Amino acid sequence: MGVFKLYGNCESGHSYKVKLAMEVAQVPHAYEEIDLRLERAERPEPFRSLAKYGEVPLLVHDGQPYVQSNAILLHLAEHLQAFGGESRQRLERVREWLFWEANRIGFSMAHLRYGQKFDPAAYAGTVLPWFRNRFNADIERLDDELSDGRAFLLDDHVSMADFSICGYMYWPEQANVSYPPRVQAWLDRIAALPGWRHPYKMESAQPW
Repeated sequence: MGVFKLYGNCESGHSYKVKLAMEVAQVPHAYEEIDLRLERAERPEPFRSLAKYGEVPLLVHDGQPYVQSNAILLHLAEHLQAFGGESRQRLERVREWLFWEANRIGFSMAHLRYGQKFDPAAYAGTVLPWFRNRFNADIERLDDELSDGRAFLLDDHVSMADFSICGYMYWPEQANVSYPPRVQAWLDRIAALPGWRHPYKMESAQPW
């Protein structure tokens, strides 16, 4: 399987989606919490040299660094040949969902949370309502996708698509949102998987 080390932060949904995937997949790995309050030039080595964009998550697999959360999930799916990596057809469907996540709910939900927990002044005026409207459209689309009764986004088997899209969704109170019943049931099914933990309980780091 190889040697894995993950660098992340417990406040980062992007880190969480990778950490969650690795926990559920039972991939043995070392983990290091990176303090994102430090300027990028002050963050520790070897993270600083290996993280191409200076961001978390960073996965080092057999000495090779991988960055950007959804790209890391695709790498893991292909490497494990699981969670959507079992076939080319399933991986293509996962890839579609990951691109949707990056431009839709992973964008709107992350900004709603950040704008209310970390930097309200920057999201004053029409900014926060714009993200809320976008989130409302995104969550309605996700709810519609689950209307056929399947357990997870591809079918009845969890995949990297599920891990990606749920990355920021276990902080509803911080984003001041609620979920439709089908979406909440989907999140509950993910939370029932062996290895699932809340983002703040994945490691010993304390939330800000």
